[in-house]
Formats: sequence, structure tokens, C-alpha cells
Amino acid sequence: MSHPELYLNEKIETASQDELISRQNELLKEKVRYVMKNNAYMRNLYEKAGVVAEDFRGIEDIGKLPILAKANFRETYPLGMCCVPKNQIREMHMSSGTSGTPVVMPYTIADLHQWADCMGRCYRMAGARPGDPVQIMPSFGLFNGGFGMYHGAREAELFVIPTGSGNTERQIRLARDFNTRVFTAVISYTTRIIEVMEKMGVELPSLEIGIFGAETVTTAMCEKIHARLGIDVYNIYGMTETGGVGTLGMDCQDHSGIHVWEDQYYLEIVDPVTKQPLPDGEVGELVVTSLTREALPVIRFKTGDLTRIISREPCACGRTHVKIDLISGRTDDMLIVKGVNFFPSQVEQALLELPGVHSEYQIIMEESHGVNDVRILVEAEPGVTGYVVEKHLKERLGFSPKGEVLPVGTLPRVDGKATRVIRKKLD
Repeated sequence: MSHPELYLNEKIETASQDELISRQNELLKEKVRYVMKNNAYMRNLYEKAGVVAEDFRGIEDIGKLPILAKANFRETYPLGMCCVPKNQIREMHMSSGTSGTPVVMPYTIADLHQWADCMGRCYRMAGARPGDPVQIMPSFGLFNGGFGMYHGAREAELFVIPTGSGNTERQIRLARDFNTRVFTAVISYTTRIIEVMEKMGVELPSLEIGIFGAETVTTAMCEKIHARLGIDVYNIYGMTETGGVGTLGMDCQDHSGIHVWEDQYYLEIVDPVTKQPLPDGEVGELVVTSLTREALPVIRFKTGDLTRIISREPCACGRTHVKIDLISGRTDDMLIVKGVNFFPSQVEQALLELPGVHSEYQIIMEESHGVNDVRILVEAEPGVTGYVVEKHLKERLGFSPKGEVLPVGTLPRVDGKATRVIRKKLD
């Protein structure tokens, strides 16, 4: 029996793995030929690697292709990897560039449709139906979050409330006035919404679905938001290099992993150091290939995100696309203290396991004469002590960071991504 209300594109979202692999194979062969024909930079990279477009056989030859990184985007800034003339570009977005030259992603009309389709599938997968009010709280601008959520909401025929970021009291009033059922945001901003709701003494009874991206989302944070707002919490996935938020996929109502849209992207999990493929179930770095994008299709782009393949079997939701685990961290976010490697997400997960601890925290990395130490600042209710925090973190992380408990409301609040790691030199 068909269930069109559950899917945006039921036929492709429930296609068999054999069908998806066959499609991936043909599209990959086409895309390698396409970029070699239409981009001199990529053609040079491939020729140096000994790739001959006419001889490339698809997935079985993918290991012969060089792996791309942000450095390639920065080396060719602004549009040196683009495969279409500038007069065919209809939109662009880019990364913040805080760690160097920004990454620019151009879009043709076809690319905008592809983005809207992927994001629209995510809305349907979360249970959003035509006419549902959706409040879009990521910023509208060069950052792709707001526009991606908007394009997808139009595709899914939702009632769009494009608030953008900031002005939290107004966000809450609008959600009440228009009976917002779905909202999208960075997850750290949601904790700010909850604080202001409590200060205003209001609830949002119509709110049922929260879709969060742009930050690593821990299980503990999802549970905390679900418990306070009573909403179903979704972790959406996508990045500038793949075309924006939602392009790669999202978890479904089964919440057993992130479905990656395999008709649009081919993924590999590789060892972060050797770049050799890892078997399903092992954690490694996600490498992504875009199969359908037109202006700038990335092929074997190393995302820096650490995850694993959970399942290739059909899901309880009915979808057949591969499921990966929640992103556990980024290769460039790993912190090393006293010989122990850990990620900020592990700190958050551990802190939120403690009763009385609130969502705001900071990791202060202090370097003195080449030696790193770490302090964890966290807001908590009276009765939670630094000793309790330190003891719990030692059990979870394997070493004893200094724990400092602050009154609720002490740490700075922001409307976008929260700054969790602060580095200080004490020399």
C-alpha cells in the first residue's frame, strides 16, 4: 500500500539497495567524465592520478580518485572548482571562513531543486505535512541554514514563518500566535529558547517537531530538549560542500540512525590517517561524493566527520537508504590532554548525565610551556559541586579535568552556534 503522506518521493526513498547501487554506479561514471570535461582544475588532479575518463568503471574504481578537502576549495577560491559558466549560477552560499579562506558553493537552478528535494524529504520524514506552520530560526544569508530550510519547506508545501535568528521573545510569541508545529534551529539556541520561555512563563503546546543542524547533536541534549518541550527531536545533516543543510539526510521517526540519500550521494567510511576503507560498523571519517549536483559536484570529499555505517537494511520507517550513526566528533575538533584524546561532544554527553546540570558549558584549554590542561565551566543548580563534576568527567573521559560550577545565567548566550572550546596561552 502506498503512503504518499509519509514521503516526498516514495518510489526513490523506498527503492531497493540493488536499485540504489545501480543508480550510484551509473551516476558516478557520468560525474567523473562531467567534471573532467568542465573543470580544468579537477581534470589536472585526475590526470596526475592517472584517471582516464573513458576507462573509469564506477564504484569499483572509486579508490583511484584523489580525495578532496577544504584545502582544494580554498586553493581555488572563489569559483575555481565550478563546472558551469558564471551566468548559469543562480545562488551561492559559503562557510564562515573563520579558519581561513571561506568555502564557496554555487548553485544552478537544478542544484536548487536538488537541495529543496533533499530537504523536503527530511521534513516529510519528521512527520511534517502540507500546511504545517514551520518556524525557520537559522539565519538567512551566506550561511546556508536558513535558505536550505526555506527551500525544503516550500518543496514540502509547509506554511513558512521565516523568522531567522535572534530576538528570542519574539520567536516565542510568533510560535504561540501562529501555532508553530515544526521549528528548525541550531540545537544550542534551543536551550536559550527554553530559558526565555521559563522566564516569560509560557508554553508552546502546538510545537511537536524540532529539526536541528550545524552542530554536533548528542543523545543527552536530544533527551533534555524532548523532556522539556515534549517534541520529537531530529538531527539533520549536510554541509556547505555537499550543497547545504539536509542534502545528506536526517534521522527518521525510528531514531535509529541518519538516513543518507543514496540516490544523491555515495558515501565511504575511511581510516582518518590511512584513508583506507573501513568495514560497516567501524568508526571512521565520512567521505562523500555528490552524484547529481551540477555547478560544483564534490567527488570523494573528506568531511572531517567521524561516524560509522549502522545498517543497510530496510528501516522500520519504510526507507531503504543506508543509516549512519550520529556524528561523534570531527577529526579537527579532537582535544588532547594528558595523553587522552576526547571530543567536545563527549564532555556535553557526560555533563548532561548529571542531575541539576544545565546545558551551558565551556571547555577552557590552557597551554603553558607546551603542556595542555583543561577546565570545564558549567552552569548548575545549587548543590552541584566542582568535585561531583570532576569525578563524573574522570569516569567518562579517563582523566580529571578541573570542574568549575557557575550559577545559571553566568555564561554568555548567543543566537547562533555556541562557542564551546576556548583556547588560552598562559606563557
